[in-house]
Amino acid sequence: MDGLSLLNMIRLKDIAREAGVSVMTVSKALRDAPDIAARTKLRIGELAGRMGYTPNLGARSLRIQETKLLGLVIPATTDPIFARIVMAIEQCALDHGYELILHHSWNEPEREETILQNLISRRVDGIFLSPVYRMESEVAVYQELKKRGIPTVIMGPLAEFCGDFVNVQTLGNESAFSMTQHLIDLGHKHIAFFAGPRFSARAISRQEGYQRALRENGLEEDPSLVFNGGTTIIEGSNAAKHFLEEKTQATAIQTVNDLVAIGAANVFLDHGLKIPDMLSIAGFGNILSSEHCRVPLTTIRQPKFRMGMAAFDSMLKLIAKEQAKPQRMVGEVLVRQSTGPANLKKQ
Repeated sequence: MDGLSLLNMIRLKDIAREAGVSVMTVSKALRDAPDIAARTKLRIGELAGRMGYTPNLGARSLRIQETKLLGLVIPATTDPIFARIVMAIEQCALDHGYELILHHSWNEPEREETILQNLISRRVDGIFLSPVYRMESEVAVYQELKKRGIPTVIMGPLAEFCGDFVNVQTLGNESAFSMTQHLIDLGHKHIAFFAGPRFSARAISRQEGYQRALRENGLEEDPSLVFNGGTTIIEGSNAAKHFLEEKTQATAIQTVNDLVAIGAANVFLDHGLKIPDMLSIAGFGNILSSEHCRVPLTTIRQPKFRMGMAAFDSMLKLIAKEQAKPQRMVGEVLVRQSTGPANLKKQ
């Protein structure tokens, strides 16, 4: 029998025999029970380490009804907004002895349902979830999460179908309002908006912030200045081409996210438009590439790592059966070279 097999066969009774104590004493010492002397815990712990003892986590989870597993469901790791959120949650999970199971929904409802059912069957202790937003008021798998009492933290704004859960989010309305106000303060009166998907709560919130800033500054809300920007660089490029075809009076464009802004800016630059001299453009999210695009992008800096830490803090409270409150954060305007004073000749 090889050494690895011998290591895997080490049991509590082997350690107890070597230490000259009972199996119960060994079990309590390795669980850090308060009624075992610190010196005994140290001696047994060192002995268990030398003997190569590995605890049976499956058996432990059955005894205490914990798996030390947490699910994390996001649209995709290619979405740069989630990179630092995942880093924060992963680090917190490691620090607290949890293993993270990462899944990608690809923003597909059926795929998300399959993933959540799999996580339920694996008896995870909790789930971090960036929802696939839809128009339905109820979604069966979300109802099952609630019925089973599985600690669930929504990462993003709440919609009707997930309104019963605790969430952590950057306030898109307030953050987008600040960006529109920045453009208005630069003298822009005709500001176009490249909007996200109509069913996305995030996109809707950001567009509402843009609209509110126009109203509060006495500027007209012009539907002809709102374009379907999608969420990707390609969709941003297509929106920019449509914008150029319409020949609007807009001197600035605010976009639903940085990827859309980068795609749009590339098209404008390729058509000879100088940014920001002829047209200002602003994003949302402060992804890594926003600082390094052809004209460094003015954007909204989201506290992404802090959001991940806040989500984990909420999860720990839920697992401990404590009250967890929704956590709201406001992004800040990060001014770079893509925005400047309005081109008054165009207005």
